[in-house]
Amino acid sequence: MSIQVVGRQRELELVRAALASGAHILIEGPPGTGKSTLLRQVAESRHTEFVLVEGSAELTPARLIGSFDPALVLEQGYRPENFSDGPLVRAMRGGGLLYIEELNRVPEETINVLLTVMSEGEINVPRLGRVPADPSFRLVAAMNPYDSVGTSRISTALYDRTCRVSVGYQDAETERQIVRLAASRAKPALIAEGVELTRATRDHPDLRSGASVRGAIDYARLVPELVGLRAVSDGDWQAGLDAALTTLSGRVRLHESCRRSADDVIEEIFRRVRAVQPDGDAAGGETSPGE
Repeated sequence: MSIQVVGRQRELELVRAALASGAHILIEGPPGTGKSTLLRQVAESRHTEFVLVEGSAELTPARLIGSFDPALVLEQGYRPENFSDGPLVRAMRGGGLLYIEELNRVPEETINVLLTVMSEGEINVPRLGRVPADPSFRLVAAMNPYDSVGTSRISTALYDRTCRVSVGYQDAETERQIVRLAASRAKPALIAEGVELTRATRDHPDLRSGASVRGAIDYARLVPELVGLRAVSDGDWQAGLDAALTTLSGRVRLHESCRRSADDVIEEIFRRVRAVQPDGDAAGGETSPGE
């Protein structure tokens, strides 16, 4: 099945051009902005393997590079066929696209391994020897600019070895299109409401970071299920609020100075977007996302 990215033509062109030029790439953007989907489409068009690695403190050099099978080493010694390729060596040998998410969470010693590969186009593995990278091998790393955890590990040396592509949130119409594709059974008004709720979290003064379009997708999927279980109307106020709290409160991050809970902020946003009070009175008349 072909992978299609929505509303990312400029970024798609930049990534394709950078990879074709021989460059490695650093993509900066908040979660849920289509970075992985974009790169999968690029890999598909290049007919190369897409190797995904989730960045974390547990991503050691050994896990990235690979290791010898201890049982086979005891029996046969350090032979090349007894080495199990990690994602980096696998992508290097096959000329694939290695995508590392959340680079700023990766330990510094692991980042240093990546720097060596980007500079030298090869890696020397103890007891295995030199592993050259296929000419079509490319490294793409991604990080969330709003997440300060571990950002000191992203040195100027890494920026100097990569082309940087910044990816932001899409516009409202593009996000509605994404939700329509992912929640095809949801009614247009419900999709619009989910997108409006989600976008409102991104510029709320109490929130350090808001929700991605994934929040709107889950909202558009959850509301119909919830109103069906409760046997209430599509525009039921409490069902909408509960769905908003469930799908958005865990996706936002409060400012350290905020004394309210995430639920309080989401309820405030929901009241403003729906403009309906619990007693059913609405500013300017009641509107139902099911209509």
